[in-house]
Amino acid sequence: MYNSVDELQAALNEQDYIAERGLSVAVYLALKTGKPLFLEGDAGVGKTEIAKVLAAALGANLIRLQCYEGLDVNTAVYEWNYAGQILHLRLMEREGLAREAMESELFSERFLLKRPLLQAIEQSRAGAAPVLLIDELDRSDEEFEAYLLELLSDFQITIPELGTISASAPPVVVVTSNRTREIHDALKRRCLYYWIDYPHFHKELSIVERKAPSLRPMLARQITAFIQDMRSLELFKRPGIAETLDWTAALIALDQNELSLETVQDTLGVILKYQDDVETLDPTTIQNMIDRAKVEGQRVG
Repeated sequence: MYNSVDELQAALNEQDYIAERGLSVAVYLALKTGKPLFLEGDAGVGKTEIAKVLAAALGANLIRLQCYEGLDVNTAVYEWNYAGQILHLRLMEREGLAREAMESELFSERFLLKRPLLQAIEQSRAGAAPVLLIDELDRSDEEFEAYLLELLSDFQITIPELGTISASAPPVVVVTSNRTREIHDALKRRCLYYWIDYPHFHKELSIVERKAPSLRPMLARQITAFIQDMRSLELFKRPGIAETLDWTAALIALDQNELSLETVQDTLGVILKYQDDVETLDPTTIQNMIDRAKVEGQRVG
């Protein structure tokens, strides 16, 4: 759909997603080659968001599979509606149907519950390839990762009772990982890889200004500088872009015009999600960070 990296980057920008050149190239190549895009990075840096804005830019459906420990084929691919099958079986027994007729009735698409992976394959067969987001793959078990390896190789699913269902054209696949465990090399080899890091000051400032256009420019610079400073601390979980935007929304809701010690202390729970991290920021540390943020805000402004 896009004839150049610049054209794709502009389309993402229209969806309020500011992508650096390297990420834009990776997404462009994924679209051109049909290979899955594997994105790694800390939580909250925008991995999931790229799939959402890409679907919007392409005018495609977004199908999301949220991974977790214990995820299996029944949840990710398909399962049979057993309750519906039993009820239908009783009706057929009353009608006196033959065994073969009963089996063909019971194991038909009428009773097939289609989960995200099968939905993506079927939509691709219909000529409307969706964007398939396989989110936080590192949270799933290695057994499911092995199954996914086969799926991403052939883009087909075999249902014993119905046969093999293949995609006429592969869906646009985005796989994300927060790197809580290593993903096997065999799966990575089938994908285009890109690491999304925390944004630099000017990129994050642009994101804040884009997402909160009514925010005073000085406060936007102070927020960005404060978050950038916070990421340099020894924290269990450094704040991502998601936390930056949540904090921005909180400060707007509190009608703040600039950072203050009291406001930052009251809203630390918006930025930090672990008590040990909250306790790291004593009042003196917070005030020093605010002072640096105000200086940085003035200098950049």
